[in-house]
Amino acid sequence: MASKVPSSEMKGTILSELLPEGHPARCQLIPEKESVGQEDHPRARYQLITKKESLDQEDKLRRCTFGKRDNMKVNKTILIVGETGTGKSTLINAMVNYVMGVELKDKVWFEIVEQENGKQSESQTTGVTVYEVFGYEGRRVPYSLTIIDTPGFGDTREIEKDNMIAEKLFQLFRSDKGIHQIDAVGLVIKAAMNRLSDRQQYIFDAVLSLFGKDMEKNIVAFITHSDGMAPKNALEAITTAKVPCAKNEKNHPVHFMFNNRQCEPFNAVYQTRPAYHHLQEQVWNQGLKSMEKFFTFLNNIETKSVKMTEGVLRERKQLEAVVVNLQERVKEIEGKQKEIKDTQNALEKHKNEMEENKNFSYEVEEMYKDKISVDTLGNWLIFNDGATICTVCEENCHYPDCWWVSDLSLCSVMKNNHCTVCTNKCHFTKHVKGNEKYVLKTRMVTRTYEELKRKYDLGEKGVGEKENLLIRLQKELVELTHKKTSLVEESYQCLIILEEIALKTVSLSTAKHLDFLIVRMKETGDVEKVKKLEEMKKMVEEEHQEGYLRRFGNYIMRKVKR
Repeated sequence: MASKVPSSEMKGTILSELLPEGHPARCQLIPEKESVGQEDHPRARYQLITKKESLDQEDKLRRCTFGKRDNMKVNKTILIVGETGTGKSTLINAMVNYVMGVELKDKVWFEIVEQENGKQSESQTTGVTVYEVFGYEGRRVPYSLTIIDTPGFGDTREIEKDNMIAEKLFQLFRSDKGIHQIDAVGLVIKAAMNRLSDRQQYIFDAVLSLFGKDMEKNIVAFITHSDGMAPKNALEAITTAKVPCAKNEKNHPVHFMFNNRQCEPFNAVYQTRPAYHHLQEQVWNQGLKSMEKFFTFLNNIETKSVKMTEGVLRERKQLEAVVVNLQERVKEIEGKQKEIKDTQNALEKHKNEMEENKNFSYEVEEMYKDKISVDTLGNWLIFNDGATICTVCEENCHYPDCWWVSDLSLCSVMKNNHCTVCTNKCHFTKHVKGNEKYVLKTRMVTRTYEELKRKYDLGEKGVGEKENLLIRLQKELVELTHKKTSLVEESYQCLIILEEIALKTVSLSTAKHLDFLIVRMKETGDVEKVKKLEEMKKMVEEEHQEGYLRRFGNYIMRKVKR
């Protein structure tokens, strides 16, 4: 028999039971767009009224709280990651309804994710939002619920904005008011997906590369838009992409299926037909069983502190900044090496003048540092780009992906108030954050023999002057070679540490350094380390589609050319 549309009085009673602290202050009716009136809908949709708090200056990290927290009760936290259009918002709303104890017979549906003109509001689609639901412990689950919703960018044209996800999670984990533990990471994928798209691959890589290896057993797949059948295609897509996650006894990714239809109003016109009423019950019960399975898993899985995650995030950012800085210093050394070799060649050409202690001039290519403006990407300066530079070492300590901080001591490359990147590890007060960075340039300059002698502190008529000068030049060349080898080794060790601490072996942001390092490591003659770097590169190429790497490479080239 078809269910009847509940009266206004009955709906009021149901709301009073589901919202024990009272309404309508805690929820607001969402007008339906169908042509029939609201009273014809058997299920009314309500927007939960949450307490909103911005956790950063740019309002790209927000908290929306429903209910009052009881610190004596357990809280579980879920991080949701997925591409736009996979049904993340519907899934989040479904989780909230489950925790609140909403049943099919209640004829109501609550939404915590806000909508704006049919689309998610800008703050939710471009930033990280933390949803908290308190006061329902014991209804269906013995704990309160926190859901971290990440924006679903992933378009290769929006890599700059994608990188913001990692930075905002970093801020969230380190903030006193932020999140300090995670119970599950849910990767949202459509059931019909037979391969991860470039966008999904990048989103998953960007987020998972932030975590330590201890998080792997807490990562699960949320299969959305499911028809109830085994999601063979979606699971194969996850396995093929080598996404790290928890595995079941069959060595398949741990997954939970959701139909994303529980929220549909099922127009009252169809309620007179038993077939549709039966379908509605099927859809609801399928979603209910899926939620029961997931929240049972959530109750049994070991909670992971984000202290290690924060450590991975900070160390990863420090190491990557160090690698970038080291590469610049290697290039600077290579420039000096070339200058010395040019000088040696010039002396060889003028050996007669040297024997007679006559002055002469010669030209060499000199490397020097200059400052250039950083491309600020329009309105995104406060979220991306810019550079933190050391005014003492005259080096770029954090570029690219240097996010805005009002206090440079809080910059992710700083540790104990000192920079972890620049040559002298200077105090943060010796650094400046702005829209300029240092670049290496070359120019032809004219030098004289007299200038060269003064540089190496040789007298005008010193005995063996020529030999001493050549020896000193060769000695400096050898010292530079040793210094370069040391910097290459330091870069290598940074990448090895990244591999050891990160859940994802090598992220795309790290992979761009491999080619540079492989060439320099070959120069040192260390065959084993060259082999290791080439294996890391091969692993990246296997994990990521060739076409996407090409587009990512083009993006990196654009960044390098700035």
